[in-house]
Amino acid sequence: MSGSQIDPSLFTNLDAQSQQEVARFLEAETSKSKVQMSIHQYTDMCFKKCVKKIDSSDLNSGEQQCLQTCLDRFLDTNISIVKL
Repeated sequence: MSGSQIDPSLFTNLDAQSQQEVARFLEAETSKSKVQMSIHQYTDMCFKKCVKKIDSSDLNSGEQQCLQTCLDRFLDTNISIVKL
């Protein structure tokens, strides 16, 4: 986990079941963090690709379509990876 380290000695006082629960929780949180980072990176990339200049508070239809296609590609890729 970036930015924070957990002292492994804190787990020595836990029973085996509690250690497993903590390990599963940390694994799930790490997975969530990776997904969030991936979504953020892809959103940033798609926005930079599709929005050339900001001249209003709304996206025009071309920008909307470009973003939709770009994000659909992201989802399709992730679904394909999960199926492997």
